[in-house]
Amino acid sequence: GDVRGRVVSPFRAPFVFTLPGRPKMAELCGKDLLGNPEQNKSMAFTANERKLHGIRGMLPPASTSMETEIARTRMQFDRLERPLDKYMFLMALQDRDETLFYRFVMDNVTEMMPFIYTPTVGEACQKYGHIMQRSRGMYVSIEDKGSVESIIKEWPAKQVDVVVVTDGERILGLGDLGTFGMGIPVGKLNLYTACAGIHPSKCLPVTIDVGTNTKSLIEDPLYTGLKKPRVRDDEYDAFVDEVLMGLHNKYPGILIQFEDFGNLNAFRLLDKYRGKICTFNDDVQGTASVALGGLIEAVRIKGTRIKDETFVFMGAGEAGTGIADLIVAQMVAEGLSVEEARGKCFLVDSKGLVVKSRLSELQHHKLNYAHEHEPVKSLLEVLKSIKPTGIIGVSAQPKVFDKAIVSLMAEMNERPIIFPLSNPTHLAECTAEEAYTWTKGNALFASGSPFDPVVVDGKTHVPGQGNNAYIFPGIGLGVVVAGVKHVTDDMMRIAAPAPAGEGKPAGGGG
Repeated sequence: GDVRGRVVSPFRAPFVFTLPGRPKMAELCGKDLLGNPEQNKSMAFTANERKLHGIRGMLPPASTSMETEIARTRMQFDRLERPLDKYMFLMALQDRDETLFYRFVMDNVTEMMPFIYTPTVGEACQKYGHIMQRSRGMYVSIEDKGSVESIIKEWPAKQVDVVVVTDGERILGLGDLGTFGMGIPVGKLNLYTACAGIHPSKCLPVTIDVGTNTKSLIEDPLYTGLKKPRVRDDEYDAFVDEVLMGLHNKYPGILIQFEDFGNLNAFRLLDKYRGKICTFNDDVQGTASVALGGLIEAVRIKGTRIKDETFVFMGAGEAGTGIADLIVAQMVAEGLSVEEARGKCFLVDSKGLVVKSRLSELQHHKLNYAHEHEPVKSLLEVLKSIKPTGIIGVSAQPKVFDKAIVSLMAEMNERPIIFPLSNPTHLAECTAEEAYTWTKGNALFASGSPFDPVVVDGKTHVPGQGNNAYIFPGIGLGVVVAGVKHVTDDMMRIAAPAPAGEGKPAGGGG
């Protein structure tokens, strides 16, 4: 099909005129033009354009090139020291001149990612109502129930290809941030454009506001959402359905990415809608795909296969069980039975090892990993008993991979796999420096947030980063261009090796 207007890369020209659905310059003039971030070129308007569109006198006389605007932006950006200030600068730039924003980000994508997304976006979300300069995205609250369709119809975009939606209940590892969590859909969609080239006008961040259970937010005069406890059960389900189906009906075939829903709803919603609409849950499936990609690279270095490994997960929520499920799928592709593969994945939650004697108290998503094993409370004792080859942290418990844990992994394995994946940085289960130092440089390491290179015994180790940002933009682009109706787990498995530079899935699959 015709994908013009959907995929735009790499925003090299200061202006793009031919994209359907984007207002032409001729339709705007004066301050309306300068105030429209999609069309504003700042100082790059020529003398003829200024005359034609009635903006003479509204800008300094000099007309500058995109390169000069980039240089000015770089100088201003580099003067800022705090990551949050850099985040606010970039968001203000996007609000003012969207093309310049994406050109600057795309020219420096590795450097900019930690500022427009993790880890900085975590602090930005915690303070979102305090630092907000201009509202971005669509908000629908439980008070809008029964009229959501009309709200969606009022959204000005004629075509939207990707929605990232959250209810703000489990933002990164920070908990219930309510509408302050809008920074996550905004940041994710910035990466859809910067990393996959999906046009920003075709991206829609959505926050569903059903209240918040965080007392400090309810008491915060600058909180941007409903100041009441979260709605649950049937009323919640009916409202979410009204939102999702309203989006799907206005934009048929749209990809809807679930983001940072709480454990109570994340698995239910994914199971309910994955066969009805084009959707995936990035916390469950995206995290799993990028983690599997890292593990495939780790076993390549070791000279083994995924099916030869045994993993202990610190954390048994969306990310933990999602990763375990995809590891199981990979092991099955490599020749194991489902039962054999599940027997190589062990979950540890707040009460200790997930075992069969705890069946009556376990949430549904943990049941497949409840093994016949005596109850074990501490992670250290779990490791001594299971003797895993890899540990994966998805618990948002900082420093839980302490020296005793990491040193034990090094004693049991020549090349221990250490993946502290929790975000943002301050919630990581251990740092890169700790992992490499305590294993004498032998750890096969990846983290959710970036860490600087580490020198151990004169050798420099560059930490791997297992962040969803390396997988979901490519998945989304493939879905949009190919017109995929449903996103399957096997798509995620097959895509997993790509971030590590592999051209094909490891072991089985096409």
